[in-house]
Amino acid sequence: MSQRERPLVSLLLACHAQEQVITEAVQGALAQTYSPLQILISDDASTDATFARAQQAVQSYRGPHQVILRRNPQNLGISAHFSLLAELAQGELLVVAAGDDISEPQRCERLVAHWLRHDRKPELIASDLLDIDAEGQVQRQLTHTRLDDWTLSRWLQQRPWLVGASHAWSKRLFARFGPMRAGANAEDQIMLLRALLLGGASTLAEPLVRWRRGGLSAKRRAPNLAALRLQMAKGNRTTLAALDQHLADAQSAGRADEVAAALADSLARARFTAAMLESGQRRSAWPRFLQATDVPLDYRLRLLGYTTLPWLIDPLIRAKARLRIARHGDGAGRPLQE
Repeated sequence: MSQRERPLVSLLLACHAQEQVITEAVQGALAQTYSPLQILISDDASTDATFARAQQAVQSYRGPHQVILRRNPQNLGISAHFSLLAELAQGELLVVAAGDDISEPQRCERLVAHWLRHDRKPELIASDLLDIDAEGQVQRQLTHTRLDDWTLSRWLQQRPWLVGASHAWSKRLFARFGPMRAGANAEDQIMLLRALLLGGASTLAEPLVRWRRGGLSAKRRAPNLAALRLQMAKGNRTTLAALDQHLADAQSAGRADEVAAALADSLARARFTAAMLESGQRRSAWPRFLQATDVPLDYRLRLLGYTTLPWLIDPLIRAKARLRIARHGDGAGRPLQE
């Protein structure tokens, strides 16, 4: 491949509150063998030392890549943050990177080769990953669902397994659909649906990202009912934002009816969850429970209990939390320190 045939690539490294591991992530970006490469390192208004350590990691860099280090004045969240970086990026292919993961040096090189072999047609490429623990030790290789034969109809029936931290996106996706909405933090399926609506996706069966799962991004289990309600409400807001984004993108592509029909059950459940957890009015719980006939009964009963029987549910959750700590460690299941 001649230099003239090599497309400009932008690596989008988004970080937030990852001071312990950001240096490794930045070093992985700077070590990329591909050129021409633009590297955008962006901190989403961290309150810890993430940005300062990113600065330290790039200050002595003298390599061939164009490096831009920036920070947001206020926290945007994952979807809005990546959308902003996509707008700032100049490359044709946008390679996604997270502040607690490590890109292998050949990552961009291999993604570009795969993209060019397919005549630049895939709108999204997902590579395999190396699953690493909190200390950075490799546990196993993780293989994505093969996306090359995945269609919109198939996506509407079943979601493939994939991790957004391994993605590369064609910038055409943002030119066609615009930025992702704020709050839709599960960007992996949003971008895949866009790719399927526009032209298709592909899988590269090579482990190109060291993905830190179960460490910094582990979900902490709620120790009481109030914390559980807050946790569920927050997650549900993200789900609603993603569903709204799916519907908007489908409308833009002229596929609104079939996508809306496929997402109707998920949307009904998310709206019921929001009504039960965020209204704060117990007297309206029973009418909502009775009206939501399109939501599974067992789920409605669970939310009804959370809303109307806190005196019964809260002690049970607290007891489970104490038992979990006694058996496994802290509230996130990590071992207790000696």
